[in-house]
Amino acid sequence: MKTRLKLAIFVSASALISTSVAAETLFWSTQARPIEETQAMREQVLARFGGAVTFEPSDEGPWQTRLEAELQAGSGRIGVLGALHGDFTALSDGLADLSGVDSSSVAPGFIELGKLGTDEQKYIPWMQATYVMAAHRDALEYLPEGADLMALSYDELITWAANMHEASGQPRFGFPAGPQGLKHRFFQGYLLPSYTASMVSEFRSDAAEQAWEVFLQLWEHTNPASTNFSFMQEQLISGDAWVVFDHTARLADAFNERPDDFVAFPAPAGPEGRGFMPVLAGVSVPVTAPDMDASMALVNYLLEPETQIATLRATNFFPVIDVDLPDDMPASVQAAGAAIAATSGADDAMPALLPVGLGALGGQFNQIYNDTFERIVLARQPIRAVLDDQADALRRLIDEAEAPCWAPDTASDGPCPVN
Repeated sequence: MKTRLKLAIFVSASALISTSVAAETLFWSTQARPIEETQAMREQVLARFGGAVTFEPSDEGPWQTRLEAELQAGSGRIGVLGALHGDFTALSDGLADLSGVDSSSVAPGFIELGKLGTDEQKYIPWMQATYVMAAHRDALEYLPEGADLMALSYDELITWAANMHEASGQPRFGFPAGPQGLKHRFFQGYLLPSYTASMVSEFRSDAAEQAWEVFLQLWEHTNPASTNFSFMQEQLISGDAWVVFDHTARLADAFNERPDDFVAFPAPAGPEGRGFMPVLAGVSVPVTAPDMDASMALVNYLLEPETQIATLRATNFFPVIDVDLPDDMPASVQAAGAAIAATSGADDAMPALLPVGLGALGGQFNQIYNDTFERIVLARQPIRAVLDDQADALRRLIDEAEAPCWAPDTASDGPCPVN
């Protein structure tokens, strides 16, 4: 049986017909750089395109340098750009408006991100990766009455964790709080945005204080060994945890080894929405593209369902549109794909992007969230005092980086304010 990726708006197949073009189009990308991915992009993803295309991957530095040189010269060879959201943010003025591309099949929240705070469509979402939750199927019997697994709230997650704790006599929620765990991404992209609609500006707000109080309730039903957990697939397989949160890549082994035992689902929603952190890649067209029609044809082609599936096979990044996944996809892809689609296509979806503009200070930014967790949850220090203290550290870091706000925070002209 094929797995259906359910996004808010379904694909109109007739709107995504590729156009044959004669000119060669240079696809200049920061993504699919590993040799095997580059080869797959050329031989599997782009082989059906109705015109000549050259796929050339590049590290971020040379990618930006070449693009800026062509923009400054007023002409160039690059026809289509592929990159992560953050790579586009400083180049908005040099990107053509893609409003004419039919992107109705893409989740509305992603489309808005592609505008980069302007009235024009500066890039079109291309592919995504993210984090999901996973559970042993035996845990489903302890879900709160009336709860929808694909649309849980944080209150329902806490009740579920409490039910499992009571029934088994042990805390069964698992969290990647170990040294190599990605706990900071949960706080940055999931918990805090769901309560504050912010990652930075409302860091010390009353709503943020409420979010940490909620997490303390969840922690009461969390396996205390979670401070040693980094890859939650291991705890699912061993049974040390029945319900967990982690990146899709860190859950894959559980689904692939025992596909009938586990289910993936979206992270919960809070009062402000269903915060989630997509690793979002997009495609754009520089204003200096030598053949604008050919570039637009390639962008349209990359949104075709068959192309999106081929891209998933080539890169392990998931589609941004509604597609039927073939039966031969790994179990981890089938499971995570449905959860990712339910997340990004949810009515209350709130994308919270990876930090943008921090440069070498990105590690310190993450550490602020890790320190906040350790002080509030592990050391049980007063939430308000910790948030006030950590907000000062966050403000100094943002000011030093001169980093403007990124989603879900409101765009800022200067450094993102920490209220």
